[in-house]
Amino acid sequence: MSTSEADDLRAWADGRLVPLAQAGLPADDHGLLVGDGVFETAKVVDGTTFALRRHLARLRRSAAGLGLTVPYDDDRLRTAVETLVEANQPGVGRLRITFTSGPGPLGSGRGDGPGSLVMVTGGTGHWEPTTAVITVDWPRNERSPTTGLKTISYVENVLAVRAAHAAGATEALLANLAGQLCEGTGSNVFVGIGGRLITPPLSSGCLAGITRELVLEQTDTVEADLPMSVLDDADEVFITSSTRDVHPVAAIDGRELPQAPGPLTRAAAAAFAAAEARTKDP
Repeated sequence: MSTSEADDLRAWADGRLVPLAQAGLPADDHGLLVGDGVFETAKVVDGTTFALRRHLARLRRSAAGLGLTVPYDDDRLRTAVETLVEANQPGVGRLRITFTSGPGPLGSGRGDGPGSLVMVTGGTGHWEPTTAVITVDWPRNERSPTTGLKTISYVENVLAVRAAHAAGATEALLANLAGQLCEGTGSNVFVGIGGRLITPPLSSGCLAGITRELVLEQTDTVEADLPMSVLDDADEVFITSSTRDVHPVAAIDGRELPQAPGPLTRAAAAAFAAAEARTKDP
C-alpha cells in the first residue's frame, strides 16, 4: 500500500470516522500492554459485511468472557460498519473490529475506563484453490479461562504461522492438552473419513468459528473428539475461516492427501456458497 493510498483510508475510532493515521490507541491501552481485548474479522462481499449479526454476537460473548462490555449497541455498530466500508471502497474485502479494555496500569491490573473500539478494513487477499498445513508441538489449553474467546493475545498463533510458512504451508493445526485435534491458528478443521465429515467439538478448546457454525448448519457434520492420528488416516481435510470459507487441504506435514478437494469437501463448499447466496447476514 502506498503512502497516498494509506492517506485516503478511513478507520472508525472513538465513535467516529477518522483518517487511518489518527486511529491509534493510547500508549497505555491495555490491549497494547498485555493483550487485554477481543476482536472479530469478517469478510466483505460486494460492499456488505458477511454474517455481521453473528460476528457482533461473538464479539459481545468474547468481551463478556473477559469481563468487558462493548459500549455501543448493534444498530450503531452496524451503521459504523456500513459507513466505514463505504468510505474505503473500492477494494474492501475484510473488516476488523478490535475492542480493548482501554487505558490501564503498566501491569496486569485493569483500569476502569470504558474501553477502546477501533474498526479498520483491508483488501480481499488471495488463497490458492488448495492449501498445505503442518502440525506443531505446542498445544491449545482447553482449560484456559480464555478458551472459546477471540482475544487479541495471538502471539502463539504468530509463531505457529511462522513455522507453517517456513515449511511451505499456510496454516498450523494444534492439538489440545489431551492430545486431541483442536483447531488451526485462525481456522477450524474438518476431517472426512469413511464417508463421514467430523469436526472437533467446542469442548476441545477450539473457537466457535462463524464459518464452522454455518457449515455445521448446512451439512451432516458430526462433532466428535478426534486423536491427532486421524490426520494420518483421513480421506480428505478442509479448514474454515471467515477469509478462507471452505479451504481444501492438499498436504499435511508434507504428506499429500488422497483427495483435495474430496466429495465431502466439495459438498460442504457448495452448501456454504448456497447459504451465502441466499443472504449476506445468515
